[in-house]
Amino acid sequence: MSRGPLPACAAFALLAFGLGCQGKAEPTEPVSPGEALTDASPPLLSRTRPLMSTVFRIQVDSPPGNAENVIRQAFEEIERLETVLSEWRDDSDISKVNKLAGKKSVKVGDDTLRVVDAGVDVSMWSRGAFDLSWAALWGLYDFRPDSIKIPTPEEIKPRLGLIDYKNIRVSKKYKTVFLKKRGMVIGTGGIAKGYALDHAGAILRGGGVESYMIFGGGQVQVHGERDGRPWRVGIQHPRDPSSYFAALESTGASFSTSGDYEHAVFDGGGKRWHHIIDTKTGLPADKSLSVTIMTSEGIYADALSTAAFVLGPGKALKMLRRIAYPAEAVIVGSDCKVYMTPKAKQQIRLNVELVDGRLPNCKP
Repeated sequence: MSRGPLPACAAFALLAFGLGCQGKAEPTEPVSPGEALTDASPPLLSRTRPLMSTVFRIQVDSPPGNAENVIRQAFEEIERLETVLSEWRDDSDISKVNKLAGKKSVKVGDDTLRVVDAGVDVSMWSRGAFDLSWAALWGLYDFRPDSIKIPTPEEIKPRLGLIDYKNIRVSKKYKTVFLKKRGMVIGTGGIAKGYALDHAGAILRGGGVESYMIFGGGQVQVHGERDGRPWRVGIQHPRDPSSYFAALESTGASFSTSGDYEHAVFDGGGKRWHHIIDTKTGLPADKSLSVTIMTSEGIYADALSTAAFVLGPGKALKMLRRIAYPAEAVIVGSDCKVYMTPKAKQQIRLNVELVDGRLPNCKP
């Protein structure tokens, strides 16, 4: 992966390792396109485009005559949002906000205002398990096989003081964003991709495409039906990349998965280091193996999957019960036990038999 733009990723703590969005150049993320589970179904109209340092795929069932043109417009919208929300472009709103941290507020466009405001929402809901100001940790880690870098406690400590979502001020009235402390940096790496899927989906529906799946990194959005039944979205086994232990079905939802098996390296003592960082410690979160979130909007699915992963099953389920925003979850805890919200239990299709509630062939 290049040192280029850090995209909007399912797990926000990519820390600018140069990994791209969840480090995936091919669509093989933990939430997998429905056709992977339904080989007998009729073929889909499928188009891909590299965007946000990953590959986006749009698949349409029973495409109308204008589908090609509408899909092109949806990809163009994702490309536009990548430019608007990239913290790697000097002329973007996010870069301007970061440059003027501790100095003055910055007037931003509607897209930036929406993404930052939603990021602050999830930061508050999760009490900082997801924190939009995580980007102060940029550059500390590198999980590329040929240049692994693990920071020392002395390198981590001074960065932690710059992470605090309470110091992000958003004015909807004046359309401004202000970072109260000099040195603070916000990153859209854990929320903007879901927002892009929301916009792309709206364009598809507005153009008459009613049955589709959009896939980008660890994010999926579905609408309508696949071959006369709900779309089926697979959930990867966190210790077996070739296996999907379950699937969720829906005719209209967004999904996001965060897992400790991506960008994972092992030190000499066998300790796993991965890219989902607990911003309170600056170290990889260790209470979950994977989290899949299902919501009505991608912008919140994206951030909530990271928050729930960092919190761990118990606190994550409490958070989802507490907040007003409806979201369902399938969580594999560090003990390999599968935890679910009530609606997820009703919609899940397990492909394996759980043993005392735990995944088979699973090691922490």
